[in-house]
Amino acid sequence: MEIINFFNKLLRKIVPHGSGAKLVIIGFSIVILIIFIAIFAPFLTSYSPTKSVGLSLQPPSLKHLMGTNRLGYDMFSRIVYGARTILIVVILSTIISLSIGLPLGLLSGYYGGIIDRILSIIMDSIYAFPGLILAIAVAAVIGPGVINTALAIAIVYVPTYYRMARGQTFSIREQLYIEAMKAIGAKDRTIMIKHILPNLLPTMTIVFSLSVADTILTEASLSFLGLGVTAPTPDWGYDLRAGKEFLPAGYWWLITFPGLFIILLTIGFSFIGEGLNEILNPRMKVRP
Repeated sequence: MEIINFFNKLLRKIVPHGSGAKLVIIGFSIVILIIFIAIFAPFLTSYSPTKSVGLSLQPPSLKHLMGTNRLGYDMFSRIVYGARTILIVVILSTIISLSIGLPLGLLSGYYGGIIDRILSIIMDSIYAFPGLILAIAVAAVIGPGVINTALAIAIVYVPTYYRMARGQTFSIREQLYIEAMKAIGAKDRTIMIKHILPNLLPTMTIVFSLSVADTILTEASLSFLGLGVTAPTPDWGYDLRAGKEFLPAGYWWLITFPGLFIILLTIGFSFIGEGLNEILNPRMKVRP
C-alpha cells in the first residue's frame, strides 16, 4: 500500500486539482489496454508462452519483440498471456474479499452489539498483520497456484472492505430517514439493501479501485517469492524472479518488460481510484 500512496502523492503534484475525470479516463485506458492484450493474446503472438521457440537469452528483435528467456521462451508471448494470469488472480481475489467484507461490514455496522464486537475482533486480528506477510503465510499453507493465490490475497483484503462498510453504515444508520423507515415498520433487510447499501457504493468503488492496484503488487510479490503462480504458467511476477539472476550479465529485458507491465497496470487502477475519489468525495470539491 505504501507504493500506492506514493503514486497518489505524486499525482497530486503533477496533475492539477479538478482533473479527476482525466485521471479516470487515463486509468481506464491503461486497464482496457491490458484487458485487450489478455483477451486477444492468441491473435497478438504466434508463439506459445510455455514452449521454446528459439535460442535462449536472445535480445529484443523483430522476430522476438521482447527477446527470449533462458529456456528460449518468447518473452512477448509470456507478457501477453501473463496479463490473463494476473487479471484472473486479481479480479477473483477482489470479488471474494468484497463479497465477504461488504456484507459483514453492513451487518456489523447496522446491528452493532455482540455481532459487531465479534466481527471487529476477528477483522482487527487479521488487519493487525502486514498485508504481504499475511499473504505469504496463507500462501505457504495452502500452496501455490492461481486459485490458491487468489484465496490467499482475498483473506488479506476482507478487513479493508469490512472496516469501510462498517464505518459508513454506523454513520448512515443514524440519519433521520433511516429512523423514519424504522418508525413505519420497514424491515431491517429492506433498510440495509435499499437505503444503506446504495450509499456505500461510492466509497466501495473507490476502495475497490485502490485495493485492486495494491492486489496487483501483492500477486506479483507472491509469484516473485515462489509462493504464487509457478512455472510454466506465464506470470509477470514469476518472470521477474526468473530474470533477476541474469541482470548482472546484461540481460536487461528479462526483468524490464515484466516489471514495466506490473507498474503500468498498478498505475492504471491507481489513477481510477484517485480520480473517482476526487469526483465522488464532496470534501475535495470545495478545495480551491
